[in-house]
Amino acid sequence: MPRLVDVAEVAQVSVATVSRALNNSRTVDPVLADRVRTAAAELGYRPNAIARNLRRRGTRVWALVITNISNPFYTALARGVEDAASELGFSVLLCNTEEDEARERRYLDVAAQERVAGAVVVPRAIDSEVSGLVDAGIPVVVVDRRLDGGGDFVTATSFEGAVDATEHLLGERWRRPACISRPADTPTAEQRRQGYQAVVDRHGLTSIVSQIPFHDPADAGVAIVDALLAGQDPPDAFLTVDSMLALVVLHALRRRRLRTGHDVGLISFDDAAWARVVEPPLSVVAQPAYEMGVAAARLLSERIREGFDERGPRTVTMSTTLIVRGSSRRPREPRS
Repeated sequence: MPRLVDVAEVAQVSVATVSRALNNSRTVDPVLADRVRTAAAELGYRPNAIARNLRRRGTRVWALVITNISNPFYTALARGVEDAASELGFSVLLCNTEEDEARERRYLDVAAQERVAGAVVVPRAIDSEVSGLVDAGIPVVVVDRRLDGGGDFVTATSFEGAVDATEHLLGERWRRPACISRPADTPTAEQRRQGYQAVVDRHGLTSIVSQIPFHDPADAGVAIVDALLAGQDPPDAFLTVDSMLALVVLHALRRRRLRTGHDVGLISFDDAAWARVVEPPLSVVAQPAYEMGVAAARLLSERIREGFDERGPRTVTMSTTLIVRGSSRRPREPRS
């Protein structure tokens, strides 16, 4: 049986565009709408009316699919979704994918089969497959990492935050900042790396980037950072794209008895609870994780109430905040 994603491939449009076109949305360009309808007819596609009727009968459960509940950012995000959902009269099922493609696919399939009312999804990668949910007429709001297929999206200013952080390190007179990132198919990590890259290129500095996979043991990440520090011209500061990587850098520095804010500068994305109690406190690019979760829940509630065809995809972008603490400040030279 042909699926929505098959129609999208033949019509050469996104899954979201197919869904809106088949629901006669006025936001779809007439030429694209005709192309979608032609493709659907050629394939013999029929919308899943049963799924739509089940959803309209009042399912009050959402799926929340996130990548790593151990990451404080996603913990706060999940709290925001759950608190807002509860106020709106919905319950939330938490699905933790651990950045695993097969696990993510399984959770998304189960959410579609169980006909949840809606889903908030933090995708593993830009090509993560949510067509099963869309095929079932289930609204989806994507958070943090963008999907190729578009749709409602809640994000923060990752590129700009990395620019601010890297400029801050240079303003503190660190001259060889390194970026400790994640694999390039992780959209937010790549945006942060690009922000770092833009600043070092603008200042004519050497780019030092290491990418640490999510599933590498902690010791493997520490070894990667340690190898940078052992090099002939080691970095004197680090920007990490998430707080879990900040812990990796801190462990590597401790091995070498190097102190942040004295021997090495350090700044990280996300204001984890422990960031203020390490010594010196960790400088961060803070994201409004809880508020992003609340915004995603409200978008999803509106989409469930209004249906696919009322408005086109909506994007909510929230600002990051640079919080300077002791870990990134360079010691001041004594006055003569």
